[in-house]
Amino acid sequence: MCRRLSLDVEKFQECTRLAVCQSLLFLPGRCSWISLPVMALAPPSPQFVLRGSQSAVNTLHFSCRSKAHSPPLLFSGSLGGLIHVWNLETRRVDTTLDGHAGQSVYWVKTLEGQHLLLSQGRDLKLCLWDLAEGRNAPVDSLSLDSVGFCKGSVLTEGTQGCWLLAVPGKDMDEPASSSGPLLLAGYEDGSVILWDVSERSVLSRLACHEEPVMSLDFDSGRARGVSGSSEKVLCVWSLDEQQNLKVCRTQELTNPGIADVAIRPDGKILATAGWDHRIRLFGWKQLKPLAVLDYHSAAVHCVAFSDPGRPGEQLLAGGSKDQRISVWSVYNQT
Repeated sequence: MCRRLSLDVEKFQECTRLAVCQSLLFLPGRCSWISLPVMALAPPSPQFVLRGSQSAVNTLHFSCRSKAHSPPLLFSGSLGGLIHVWNLETRRVDTTLDGHAGQSVYWVKTLEGQHLLLSQGRDLKLCLWDLAEGRNAPVDSLSLDSVGFCKGSVLTEGTQGCWLLAVPGKDMDEPASSSGPLLLAGYEDGSVILWDVSERSVLSRLACHEEPVMSLDFDSGRARGVSGSSEKVLCVWSLDEQQNLKVCRTQELTNPGIADVAIRPDGKILATAGWDHRIRLFGWKQLKPLAVLDYHSAAVHCVAFSDPGRPGEQLLAGGSKDQRISVWSVYNQT
């Protein structure tokens, strides 16, 4: 019997004119100026490489915290519309999901451990998969009206089986009022906006970039976030107690095109995915450059860190236009 789950969707439209939304991030429940040293460490080699995605890799998501006897998994979404579920013990594909009519998949996210999966594609569909039942077709889907590349964001905290989901939209009426957290959104005009979900109002707006925001991430422990754009500037900003966004610093990279940014769950490392084929690593606390991972032969589209585990076991994955996924174990010293 098919299990259908209700998705609580929040779509926002600012009362004033805004550019197209490029990135979304829910916030759960300071910054100092420094001088940057020169990179000195030689880059390591990947721990292993996953091949077989059949097209460019657009998005990655780890699921390593699961029930006993369940292997750690890595989910990837590809330009060709396929979702691959990689077994990190065998380093092979366990399952291939095809639910986006051959259109590019650019966001995947698990719910309830490895049980439920959300995927978002260029076919204007958000699909829900029930992996526990071994199905190879979505059990539910939601039609979207945004033709951009803005990824959704889901808040999984709270009542079990109930999630708050944000997806990009346009010309939408405001939904019924409900309590909710704060939401960060990156826009095509280069700005980052902090939304009050329950009030449907803008708390703060920050002009970060001259080009569209490609990705952003936020460290709730330090109340500090980072964003990247199609230019070569990495912007670090903070959120103060009055819910105001402020630029802490900007860091110019060698080449333009920051496709993705990710902060490691332990708050120690920042990774960026570059159009110049490189993954760059920084110490997140002081933005100290650590290494340039030069493995891929084409643009790196995405980076992801594994779930928190025992010290020394956190992995970094990078997905590229060259159809390969590089998996790294870096800076895991205790």
